Amino acid sequence: MRGGTSPGGEAGPGASSTPQTPSTARAAATVPASRVDRLLRERIRKSRSAQALDHLDEWDRWEQDFVPLERVEPAGGRLIVVANRLPVTCSKDSSGRWKLQISAGGLVSALMGVNNYSTLWIGWPGIYVKPGRDRDALAAMLQREGYIPVWLESGLLDLYYNGFCNSVLWQLFHYVPLQLDGWQRVQEHQTLQMQWGAYQQANDRFGEVVLAVYQPGDMVWVQDYHLMLLPSILKNAVPRAKVGWFLHTPFPSSEIYRTLPVREDVLRATLRADLIGFHTYDYARHFISSCTRILGLEGTPEGVEDNGSVARVAAFPIGIDPERFAQALETEEVQMNIAKLLNRYAGRKVMLGVDRLDMIKGIPQKLLAFEKFLHEHPEWRDKVLLVQIAVPSRTDVPEYQKLRSMVHEIVGRINGAFGTLTYVPIHHLDRQLSFHELCALYAVTDVALITSLRDGMNLVSYEYVACQADNAGVLVLSEFAGAAQSLGAGSILVNPWNINDVAAAIEDALTMSEEERRERHRQNYMHVATHTAQTWADTFISELNDTHIEADLRLRHTPPELDFAEVVRGYMDSTRRLIVLGYNATLTTAVEAPRQPKRHYDQIKALTRVNPRILKCLEVRRILSCPFLSRYTVAVTSVDPFRVQSHAQEQQEPRFCFSAVADWSALC
Repeated sequence: MRGGTSPGGEAGPGASSTPQTPSTARAAATVPASRVDRLLRERIRKSRSAQALDHLDEWDRWEQDFVPLERVEPAGGRLIVVANRLPVTCSKDSSGRWKLQISAGGLVSALMGVNNYSTLWIGWPGIYVKPGRDRDALAAMLQREGYIPVWLESGLLDLYYNGFCNSVLWQLFHYVPLQLDGWQRVQEHQTLQMQWGAYQQANDRFGEVVLAVYQPGDMVWVQDYHLMLLPSILKNAVPRAKVGWFLHTPFPSSEIYRTLPVREDVLRATLRADLIGFHTYDYARHFISSCTRILGLEGTPEGVEDNGSVARVAAFPIGIDPERFAQALETEEVQMNIAKLLNRYAGRKVMLGVDRLDMIKGIPQKLLAFEKFLHEHPEWRDKVLLVQIAVPSRTDVPEYQKLRSMVHEIVGRINGAFGTLTYVPIHHLDRQLSFHELCALYAVTDVALITSLRDGMNLVSYEYVACQADNAGVLVLSEFAGAAQSLGAGSILVNPWNINDVAAAIEDALTMSEEERRERHRQNYMHVATHTAQTWADTFISELNDTHIEADLRLRHTPPELDFAEVVRGYMDSTRRLIVLGYNATLTTAVEAPRQPKRHYDQIKALTRVNPRILKCLEVRRILSCPFLSRYTVAVTSVDPFRVQSHAQEQQEPRFCFSAVADWSALC
C-alpha cells in the first residue's frame, strides 16, 4: 500500500527533491491544484529524471491550473520521533559508567527503512537522574546515539503515566469504562484532576524539549495516546511545522469516548496535527464521529474540518519486519530449539497463545474454549496441547493480580481434569521468551489462538505467519483485533466472547486439509510480506509531507484581508446599499461562552441583548436621518429579527428597518 487509506480518501506518495534544470525550476515554483495531478507530479519528481519533465507534452496545459507557492520545501531533512519512552535501556556497569542497550522493537525497525531522513528520538529514558554531572554524562551519551531525553520526576511520572495514561485513556480506548466505585469518593475525583494536570504538565515538558531542538524543515511524528496534547503545543509555537500523530491502540466509538471528562480538550489538541493516523478504517471513522458529535465539526472524506483548516485522518496498518524472522529461522540456535520442541511434542498437535497478561487479551476466554473443546471431543485428548505464554505486566495493580490468579486457577482445573501421567493439556508460562525461543515456538506450532477482546493491531499474528513458511499453520484470530481487517481472509475469525464459537474454530483448525491450510497461509503471508513496518513508516511520512503541501494550498486560497479604504470608496460611490448584519454576537451581545455548557436556542434567545456598540459602529442615527433612506436595505441573518427590534424599543433606541431575507439574490 503506497498511501494511507482515509474514510473515503485516496493514497499517495510524498514529495522528494529533483535536480534543478530550467524545466524543473519552473515547475518547482507551482503545485497542481488537484490532488491527482499533484500526486502524478510527485511520482515524476521521485524518478529524479529531468528528462521526464521535458518530454511531457501536456505539462504546459496543466500549469494554468497550478497555484503559485512562495517555496516548496525539498524532501529530506530530520524526522523527529516523539514517543513516551526512548527505545533504549540505560544502566551502569560495574565501574559506574553509563551503558545503553538499544531496543529492536517494531517502531525502531520500521524507521530504519525510511530514506532521505535522519531520525532523532525524543522521549523518557526510563529512569530519572537528578541534575548534575551524572545527568549531563547520560544525556551526552544518548545524544550521540540520536536520543534526546525528557526528564520526568517520579511523582509526575506516576500521575501522568500510571494515572491518566494507563488508568484513564488506555482503559477507555479499550472499551473499559471508568470505574463507578471510585466516583463515590471525592478524593478519587480530585485524583483524576491531579492526573489530568500531570498529563498536561508532561506534554508541556515534551513540547519544551522538541522546540529546543526543532529546526525549520523538520518533520515531527508524535506517537500514541501519551502525547495527545503535543500537536497543539507545537503548532502554537511553530504554526507551519509538519506535525503528524499516530495512535497505536484502538480508538473507541463516540458513545464510549464521550464519557471522558476532558473529551473536548483532548480532541481539539489532537486536531492541530496535520495528519492523524490509525491502524484501521474503523478507528479513523470513530475519531471523525467523535469530532462531529462532541465538537460539532464537519467530517469530510479527507478528515475533519475546523474553521477552514483540515486535519487529515487516515488508516495506516502497521506491520513487522518479516525478513528479521526469516533470517532468525536460519540460525543454528533457532534450528536447535526447533529440533528440541519437535522431539518433545512428537505425535501431538501444538496450539500456541502469546499474550501480555492483560484483561483485554482474552486469556480466560481462550482457556475456557479449549476446556470445552476437550470436553466435547474426547478423541483429541492426549493428541493436542496448548502452550500459553503470558508475559507479566503491571504486577503491582490489584486487577492484574486478580487476573493472574484466575488464569492459574483455570489452568490447574483443566490440567487436573484432562491430564495424565504422560500428558499435560496446557503448558503455561508466566514469563517472556527470548526472540530466538519465540521464533522456534512459532515454527513448530500448528494452530495460533489469538482471542483478544480489544486490540489495536496484535502483531503476534503477523509474527506467527512470518515463521510458518514450512508448516503453514492455521491462524484463529479474534474479530476484535485490528489484524482481523488485514489477515481476515486467511484466518478463522471468531468472537472470543462466544466460547462455543472458539471451540468449533479449534476443531476446524485441527482438522483442516493440507490444501486449505496452504492457501490460507499464502494469502496471509502475501499481506505480511508486503505491508511491512518499513512500508508503514514510509507511507505515513510521505502522506504527512503530502498533507502539509495541501494545507499550504488551502492557506493560499484564503481570501485576503478586507481593504477598508476600498470598501468605503465603493460604499460612497454606490446608489443602492445592502447591509447584512449577523444576529448573535453582532447586533446582540454574545450569550454563550465557549467553555459554558451547551444551551438550547430558546435559552440563548431569551438572554440576548442589543450590543451597546452596534449603534455607534453602524451610525444608525445618521442612516435613519438620511433623506435618501430608500437607498438602504438592512438584512438581519436571524430567524427572529423582531426580538432584536423589541429590545431596541425597550431601551428607547432608534428603530431599525429589518428585513429577514431568504433569497439574497433578490437584493443584489
